[in-house]
Amino acid sequence: MIPVIHPPPLTGDAGSIDRYPAFSSRYVIPRTVDVWRPSHDQADSAIRYPVLYLHDGQNLFDPALSFIGVDWGMNAAMTRLMAETGNNGALIVGLWNTPLRLREYLPHRPFTTMPGQTLWPRLIEQIGGESLADDYLHFIVHELKPFIDAHYPTLPDAAHTLIMGSSMGGLISLYALTEYPAIFSGAACLSTHWPMGGEMLVDAMGAALPKAGQHRLYFDFGTETLDAEYEPYQRRMDQWLQAAGYTSGQDWLSCKFAGAEHSERAWRARVSLPLRFLLGLDTARFQTLY
Repeated sequence: MIPVIHPPPLTGDAGSIDRYPAFSSRYVIPRTVDVWRPSHDQADSAIRYPVLYLHDGQNLFDPALSFIGVDWGMNAAMTRLMAETGNNGALIVGLWNTPLRLREYLPHRPFTTMPGQTLWPRLIEQIGGESLADDYLHFIVHELKPFIDAHYPTLPDAAHTLIMGSSMGGLISLYALTEYPAIFSGAACLSTHWPMGGEMLVDAMGAALPKAGQHRLYFDFGTETLDAEYEPYQRRMDQWLQAAGYTSGQDWLSCKFAGAEHSERAWRARVSLPLRFLLGLDTARFQTLY
């Protein structure tokens, strides 16, 4: 039995959280995992939900836990989306990061062949050791997802299994979809930190994209602080998406937010857009925002 606690109720009619403070694994060090459930979840046992896995989970629901004292407001965003569209929403699984965050979130495969190999020694020094991304994804796919599907009313198929993150969390979200395209049908990558590997990383992950038809991919970036570096790399990734057959506004979306910084505050302000896109809601309104 994995211990679970229940934090104080969230503000307003915004669902509830089951918190697993020491979720253990054969692949990675233990971490806290939060599972957010809509308010009507337990009242209607017939409803089964898509599942959205999010990285940096301590930043999602509670400003007291968040990195800069501002959380993503995920519970409020999902609840608002449900009210506006009549959709049942999704379960949100937030994986808290650990002191090994950089090692767990930096994709490994792009650096196993040339020209990525030439960058690898510098990156190992920068992140403090070898990449643990493959182990981290093993944990999600082979341990956490089976647990969530066994204990919650999920729709466990790929069409309803989604993943999302920002900055390095954007990189590992895309990596999850390219490594496990039969598990994840959608990934949202906010302020993706492409400079970790530059054009080489973009090209390696672009070449690994599954062909269009069964996946949805969302990308965005701002223009201030770290995000000011991202546009050339994202435009390069957009070319790969086009080459793989993705259609902007349908199964792929890239958005530029002028004036937005690299922070939880900025991601909170626009998180409803990737939620709507991943869940396939209001699809007629989407267009790439450049």
